[in-house]
Amino acid sequence: MRKNRASVVFSNVTKSYFFRHEKPTLSDFVYFHNRKNESFTALSSVSFEVKQGERLAFIGVNGSGKTTVLKLMAGVTSPTSGNIHLSGRAVSLIDLAAGFHPDLSGVDNIIINALLIGMKKTEVKKQLDNIISFADIGQFIDQPFFTYSEGMKLRLGFSVGVHSNPDIFIIDENIAAGDENFKKKATTKIHELFNSGKTIILASHMLDFIKDNFNRVIWLEKGKIRMNGGVEVVDSFIASFK
Repeated sequence: MRKNRASVVFSNVTKSYFFRHEKPTLSDFVYFHNRKNESFTALSSVSFEVKQGERLAFIGVNGSGKTTVLKLMAGVTSPTSGNIHLSGRAVSLIDLAAGFHPDLSGVDNIIINALLIGMKKTEVKKQLDNIISFADIGQFIDQPFFTYSEGMKLRLGFSVGVHSNPDIFIIDENIAAGDENFKKKATTKIHELFNSGKTIILASHMLDFIKDNFNRVIWLEKGKIRMNGGVEVVDSFIASFK
């Protein structure tokens, strides 16, 4: 990739969710006008670019649209309108257990999940032992995934993601979940990513962490961009509560 090329582009992206309060009846299906649909717009006409190598953090109160942005970026959900373009291989560290099959072993799930996120067979073979070692789930690596604790699922998913060498890392602050030993390993690995020249995108309430580790911040408010700039955005966000 060329230096300063855009890794992520959001162009007038809107995401609305449609839901119902009542269980539909047969007549609701026959007569469309009787349906009682409501919608919630989580993101409204949002546009921004992320350059290669940038470390961008999204901040905002709960419900501001932070997680929605990450899910759209990761392809977990699709925009209602607008366009999203990612350049290069992206790995999401949001829902770390997503993509794993409950009946397959840890080893089989590593291989399948790694291939699904874009790793080549030669890369998987080269990194397999490292992924297993980092996950550190012992003999369970050969057991069906449904037998894993939530902590084991977290460790396995994280290990696959950080060993896949993508161009873009998409991280949610829930990555801090898990036991203390894993938190230390995960934090160390994330700091390695910061120094790797990769594009790092985070949504978090950890404001001090953001100020210390990110060079760009977008403040979301009610599904729209309130402010887009450097770490001074964090100070403005804090000041808004005073």
